[in-house]
Amino acid sequence: MVIRGRRRWRRSFQTPPMGVAVVAAVVALALSGCGMPGGRLGARASDSWTHTYPLNKTGEVTIVNANGRIEVEGVDGSTLEVQAERIARGATEQLARDLLPRIPIEEHASPDFVSIETKRLNGFLIGASYEVRYKVKVPRTATIRATTVNGGVTVTGVSGRVIAQTTNGGVLATEIAGALEARSVNGGLRVQFASLNGAGVDLRTVNGGVHLALPNTAKATVSANWVNGGINLSGLPFEVTDQGKRRFEGRLNGGGTSIDLKTVNGGITIGSRLDDSFRRRGRGWDEVFGAGEKPDESAEKPDQPAERPESDHPVP
Repeated sequence: MVIRGRRRWRRSFQTPPMGVAVVAAVVALALSGCGMPGGRLGARASDSWTHTYPLNKTGEVTIVNANGRIEVEGVDGSTLEVQAERIARGATEQLARDLLPRIPIEEHASPDFVSIETKRLNGFLIGASYEVRYKVKVPRTATIRATTVNGGVTVTGVSGRVIAQTTNGGVLATEIAGALEARSVNGGLRVQFASLNGAGVDLRTVNGGVHLALPNTAKATVSANWVNGGINLSGLPFEVTDQGKRRFEGRLNGGGTSIDLKTVNGGITIGSRLDDSFRRRGRGWDEVFGAGEKPDESAEKPDQPAERPESDHPVP
């Protein structure tokens, strides 16, 4: 069917006072133009650490990032594992190496709550850039909040509540079995559920498509809204309860879990599986899958409004 047409202990790795001097040096180098061939940041330095934390199976994990992707995997047990890779780029190798240890990561942890956050550097950063890439293994029944600005978010195998947000990048969630909220401004949302447990699903983006895969036996009540694009229902027995040029409401297998889908520029697809078409187009997916090495230098364009799909039997 096609219809035409959002007391805890604390450890901190913060910028030391000398960090200001490093940033000042970056500014001076940028203004002088020394060592900056073609304006590109050709030098790269990186390091990484892995920390583990005891976490109750129903505890909460928050990962806040600025530049860089976040990958979350649900696992059995009651241990949280966080791997953080810090990456600095500069006009020279020395500049990149000097900047690397100044990238601050702050931790707060207790058995019920763990928070990891990439803090911002003091001063102005010109002629250099940095990012942090997180790989997280979390008890699958825990609550996870993953937020980044420039980069993608992936979540797999989680049955607890998931809140995934990014500004420039996509969200990919697979084998999900709990409540899910996914948000992007410039990026697509691709979600596959292993099962629905009655908890709400809310997927919203501005420039990007929404692709949702549900089990054939799932019971759901779906509301979808778009401005530029359309909706494609494939392989699922929906009962249409309301429809228009920019909206759709329907029940799957009699109705059940509330699912709300919204996009401004992009199409909405609901089916029984995800396809691979997003690999050929779609903003933010290089970072989701690790193909991009320099997200801060990318010149990606937001998704164009989705073409209206063709059908022999369109719903008016």
